[in-house]
Amino acid sequence: MKQITQELLQIGVGKVWENEPLANHTTWRIGGPADLLIQPDDKAALVAAVQVIHRHNIPWSVIGRGSNLLVRDGGVRGAVLKVANGLSHCEFRGEEVCVGAGYSMIRLAMETAKMGLAGMEFAGGIPGSVGGAVYMNAGAHGSELSRILKEAEILFEDGETKVLTNEQLQYSYRTSVLQKRKGVVLEAVFQLSRGDRKKIAATLASNKTHRRLSQPLQLPCAGSVFRNPPGDHAGRLVEAAGLKGFHYGGAQVSEMHANFIVNRGGATATDVLTLMEHVRQTVLERFGVDLHPEVLVVGEG
Repeated sequence: MKQITQELLQIGVGKVWENEPLANHTTWRIGGPADLLIQPDDKAALVAAVQVIHRHNIPWSVIGRGSNLLVRDGGVRGAVLKVANGLSHCEFRGEEVCVGAGYSMIRLAMETAKMGLAGMEFAGGIPGSVGGAVYMNAGAHGSELSRILKEAEILFEDGETKVLTNEQLQYSYRTSVLQKRKGVVLEAVFQLSRGDRKKIAATLASNKTHRRLSQPLQLPCAGSVFRNPPGDHAGRLVEAAGLKGFHYGGAQVSEMHANFIVNRGGATATDVLTLMEHVRQTVLERFGVDLHPEVLVVGEG
């Protein structure tokens, strides 16, 4: 990795760390080291970094703000690209907004509300970045990103950059084509609509208040752990199974919201995975419903 690190630094891609604990870069505050962590300064630097990685034929993955992500205790081999402040531009074009992949979803919801643009109100409680939201079709409060996304610029692992339309991204519940074809989101264009600024602000404020009162934001967590099964809510099933407050090691099913697992202090990825499996098995035995993870699990055990 030393040679690759030197090459990346020589061409000025941005920040580069070797053996960096990913616990420092995830909202769960959990995760072993990445062999190489790269935080590009801008879009050109990100493209250059992928070209170097591809030329050296080393595996790579992507993180944003670290929510919705569980990194195993053994860490991640190869390179991890952190798409953050270097890709955080935001440009309004009438009822459209073009946003960099590193831009905060919460901030975007606030900015669009100030502009009197409707459509992003649901995102006021989504803690991740635009890139992660595009990747997984993030949603909340009965809406999801696919309803407003016009197109996204994607950098694929072979170095090709391509703009994919909403249809080409093949969205469904919490999934997109990017789970099938590896790529990095560079930026996204959202199609919004003019609305009443006061009504938009009120809806956004209501959603934020609901999030504050119903989610355990005072402790490290990653967002919803399990996907909602058709016609039901994972949190309701976990609570009905009597698992609120159940813990293993430093990981605990939140007493505030049963579809959240919190890090009570010193939790490992093994703690979380063991707890997730106990929850899954208990709900399956009690209700015959097999819960599937919403959080992305990466790395080695």
